[in-house]
Amino acid sequence: MSTYTPPLKDMQFVLRELAGIEHVAQLPGYEDAAPDLVEAILEEAGKFASGVLAPLNWSGDQEGARFHDKAVTTPAGFKEAFAQFAEAGWIGLSGDVEYGGQGLPKLVSAAVQEMWTASNMSFSLCPLLTLGATEALLLCGSAQQKTTYLPKLIAGKWTGTMNITEPQAGSDLAAIRTRAEPQGDGRYKIFGQKIFITYGEHDLADNIVHLVLARTSGAPEGVKGLSLFVVPKFMVNADGSLGARNDVCCVSIEHKLGIHASPTCVMAFGDDGGAVGELVGKENDGLKYMFIMMNAARFGVGIEGVALGECAYQLALAYAKDRVQGRDIAGSSDGVAIVHHPDVRRMLMLMKAQIEAMRALAYTVAAANDTAARHPDAAERKRSQAYVDLMIPVVKGWLTETGNELTHLGVQVHGGMGFVEETGAAQYLRDARIITIYEGTTGIQANDLIGRKIAREGGATVKAVIALMQRTEAELAQQAGPEFAAIKFALGKGITAVSEAVEYIVANYGNDIRTVSVGAVPFLKLMGIVSGGWQMARAALAAQAKISGGSHGDPFYPAKITTARFYADHLLATAPGLAQIVTHGGAGAMALDVSIL
Repeated sequence: MSTYTPPLKDMQFVLRELAGIEHVAQLPGYEDAAPDLVEAILEEAGKFASGVLAPLNWSGDQEGARFHDKAVTTPAGFKEAFAQFAEAGWIGLSGDVEYGGQGLPKLVSAAVQEMWTASNMSFSLCPLLTLGATEALLLCGSAQQKTTYLPKLIAGKWTGTMNITEPQAGSDLAAIRTRAEPQGDGRYKIFGQKIFITYGEHDLADNIVHLVLARTSGAPEGVKGLSLFVVPKFMVNADGSLGARNDVCCVSIEHKLGIHASPTCVMAFGDDGGAVGELVGKENDGLKYMFIMMNAARFGVGIEGVALGECAYQLALAYAKDRVQGRDIAGSSDGVAIVHHPDVRRMLMLMKAQIEAMRALAYTVAAANDTAARHPDAAERKRSQAYVDLMIPVVKGWLTETGNELTHLGVQVHGGMGFVEETGAAQYLRDARIITIYEGTTGIQANDLIGRKIAREGGATVKAVIALMQRTEAELAQQAGPEFAAIKFALGKGITAVSEAVEYIVANYGNDIRTVSVGAVPFLKLMGIVSGGWQMARAALAAQAKISGGSHGDPFYPAKITTARFYADHLLATAPGLAQIVTHGGAGAMALDVSIL
């Protein structure tokens, strides 16, 4: 059965050398995030992930969440694990200190979140949604709403959800029909149905705080008429105690391909007179507020791609080292472990290299998010926020698509045994399949990237990022040896490919949006691969600096350079072809008559 070992050394390397935890710790309010403390936090999180959550992953998948009479029961052990999780303060790791949180940077919580997901994705989804609800209320809620809900959410006494999708609407939020009727006392009655609500009902906490998109009477059509409401499962009395059950309930849970232990609920609001809700912020600004949750969730889902890829890799590597099958093709007559076969080694290196690139990209974006939130210089905050906005669809889209590819490779390394559930490889494949769909499909992320994040501003932010990549390319030229020459060559080709694709998008998006949009997903993949290659190049430079500084005996650093070289040869090498698709692939697709499809 599968186990999980947190990759603490690589996490700490990325935090220190690439994401700059020491610089983040100098930002106002983050002074407690000293590297030694962060290292201790990661070690404790790793113990909890491997010792408490990972043992429940397989059993939770087999048992699944159970629904009966509007109630959901989580698998054996989940309730006790969640109580330990809350008691240890893990939910409040990055929470606001005023409401009981620890106030640590997003960079730290991102690394910890990777471990939660890797050890038990189904379990991790509950705190992930709670963190999103917490952030939305912190930024948009009234003083009373913050006082009422945030301390309990941050403490893990209550959990949060995001209620957007409806049966007839899907990703088309303009088609949302759930309605909110004012009651004259500042409260509203909510009526409607929501689907695909993660942990919309469960037995882990005393209360569930639903954030719900709905329309007030007379609101504008489309997304401009959506408002956000907080609708608790149990009403909250003036003294903070729980009151009567609200008119919101789960009417069924979905039977899914994966994440069986996570209840995905159909929620009914107002079947018995109306669910009581409070407006969050201003009327008709609900979508803006919900996107706070959604962007936090999109980053978190991207982390899931790293985490599941890491699990699949660890399992595949252990199997490949243990499984003896076939002879060495170089001529040995003895059977060898399959890790010695070139194609198996290629698959394992594809997994390792992409995981390290994905982790580096995600953590550096988290660090930029911290800078955007806390840096004393307004211009630096603005630059960092622009970078975060640009990269969120890449983190969400590229990391999740790659995570799916890695879990697929994990099964392939196992061969026929990977298709057998008991090995554990199949569960990672099944669990990963949802992440490219969560919080907007890859196509939605890609269209957001080329439209809102590039074409709308004439490519200003992405061109600034390209300039940073070129600076790294120049640093590579100062290093000797074939590894760095190969990395520089491939990164240069990747930078050129991104530049050509960006120029095409900026020049043509306004005049021929359909043709340009055909290349949206290939461009997102291109942007992800080259951004990951940029981070791997930076990692190789940092590793070489460590070797030059005296860390000769640690095999981690030469391995990092070798892995960066492999990434350059096998992944950055694909960048020119993707650019070709972006710049020339649209015409053929749009010329095809729909009737031929």
